[in-house]
Amino acid sequence: MSASDSTAALVLDSVSAGYGGHEVVRGVSLSLHPGRIECVVGPNGAGKSTLLRAITGDAQFLGGRIWLGGSDISRMAGNRLVRRGLAWVPQLDDVFTTLTVRENLELGGFLLPRRRVAARVDELLDLFPLLRSLTSRIAGRLSGGERKLLAIARALMPSPTALLLDEPTAGLSPEMTGLVLEGQLPRLSESGVAVLLVEQRAIEAIEISARVHVMVSGEIRVSRPAAEVRDWDELARLFLGEG
Repeated sequence: MSASDSTAALVLDSVSAGYGGHEVVRGVSLSLHPGRIECVVGPNGAGKSTLLRAITGDAQFLGGRIWLGGSDISRMAGNRLVRRGLAWVPQLDDVFTTLTVRENLELGGFLLPRRRVAARVDELLDLFPLLRSLTSRIAGRLSGGERKLLAIARALMPSPTALLLDEPTAGLSPEMTGLVLEGQLPRLSESGVAVLLVEQRAIEAIEISARVHVMVSGEIRVSRPAAEVRDWDELARLFLGEG
C-alpha cells in the first residue's frame, strides 16, 4: 500500500507511533476512500485512539508514511492538516462549551471566506436537522448526543475530504447512539467524505461500515469488507487476544 492508490482520500503505510519513544501502534497500513465509512475496532488498550492521534500529530510518529489526497502529511499537525482537508473529532473537549451552537459552527469555518460561512452553516443544519432548533443554545447546555452532533458538524465546516472520529458514542444513551451511528454517519458518507471511525461499540460500527479493521496489541490483525466480518466467529477471539 502506498501513495500510488490514487482513489484513496487517506493512506497509511506501515505507520508506527506512540509516546515517549514507546511504540503503541506498529506497522499499520490502510486506505480510506471517499464516500465510505471504515471502522477500527478492538479491545481496550489496543492502540485505536493512538492510531488517530498519529494521523493528527498528537502522538509521537515513529515510522511509516501518511498521505492525504496524495500529499505526504506524516508528522504534520494543527491548522496545516485542516487546510489539507483533514477533520478530527476527539472523544473529549470536542466543542467550545461557552459558545452557542451557531458560534461553534462559525468558528469551525475559520478557513472559509467570510461570505461563505453563513451558507455553510445552513448546509450543515440541513445535514444535522436536530441542531437547527438549537442554534442559540450554549453548547455546554446540550445533551451528550446533541453535543457530539455539534462537534461533528463543526469539524465538517471546512468541507474536509477525510473525517476521523474517536469513540463518538462514548457516554451516550442508546437512543442518541443510534442517532449518531445509524442516523447521521451514513449521511456523511453519502455526501462524499471519507470517514475513519474508532468505536468501542463494535457490532454497531461494523453494521454501518464498508470495511472493518480489527486492531489488537497495536497491530491490525484483520482488514476486510464489513459484510464478511458481521458473522465471523473469529472476531470475538481476536478481541480477547486469542486469534
